[in-house]
Amino acid sequence: MKQPVPFQAENVPPCDITQSESPVGPKTALVCIVGRPSAGKSTFLNTASGEKISIVSSVPQTTRNAIRGIVNTSLGQLVFIDTPGLHQSGKKMNLKLTGIATGHVSECDAILYLLDSTREHGEEESMIADLVYPHQGKMVIAINKTEDVRSNAAASHAFVSEHFPDFPLDRVIEISAKADHCINDVLKALYALAPEAPHLYPEEFCTDQEVDFRIAEIIREQAINRLEQELPHALYVEIENMRMANDHLLKVYARICVECEGQKGIVIGKGASMVKAIRTQSEAVCAEIFPYRVSIDIQVKVDKNWRQKDSVLNRLVH
Repeated sequence: MKQPVPFQAENVPPCDITQSESPVGPKTALVCIVGRPSAGKSTFLNTASGEKISIVSSVPQTTRNAIRGIVNTSLGQLVFIDTPGLHQSGKKMNLKLTGIATGHVSECDAILYLLDSTREHGEEESMIADLVYPHQGKMVIAINKTEDVRSNAAASHAFVSEHFPDFPLDRVIEISAKADHCINDVLKALYALAPEAPHLYPEEFCTDQEVDFRIAEIIREQAINRLEQELPHALYVEIENMRMANDHLLKVYARICVECEGQKGIVIGKGASMVKAIRTQSEAVCAEIFPYRVSIDIQVKVDKNWRQKDSVLNRLVH
């Protein structure tokens, strides 16, 4: 298992990767993953990197930040940015999420455009196609979820032909991110577009996320997957404090914040059953990622109408 990014705690020195000697590899590329909400961007990132980098949920726009996952092979280094799903909405948080995704498209070395073959490609998909059209020279298109019985890959190919009539067919690849089918073909196509450059990160890194961010995201994943019918986007998670109790135990004190008292009761659950389930499963997921045990204490707080507060959105979404 690859070691997670070191973090700054009471008895752990900070890690500044900018001062590390980066090995020179044949190719290095910053790759932006774009697509509609729930197209499978986070699942692709986790499968390609071999680590749990981005949280996964059936709730659209679960990803709120540009999350980096790093893939190192003999061909070089690909640094993926898992962006929030592009979605037509005038809500303040959705606009901020869309701004994150669109801002990375022009700055990256390559683009991976994921199409969900289980859904019809309507106006929202056309909006994304128009966004990436000027950058198709550095783009690979992956038609995802081909393992699903609802998959209609032919319709996805037709959409590509209509919106990108001159796009190279060898850069349109049918995949299943969930079943790890043809992921290597996508990586090879992206390496073909990657420039020769020094690696951006040491080879042992699988992400540049700090430990507190990863744990907060794990807790949020467990919460929204249990509460998606009641309050999918009405909560956020912050780490108030964490410290190494010893070499083998990290103690984490977190809070789940909701918008009103009624939601607080839902998250806590009868006899604190819901928050206990969130904590227990979060610790189990952490056990698969970190080389030490993570003990989590969770409090549930009310931050009234937080999705309308710029101070909170600027802190959470970036």
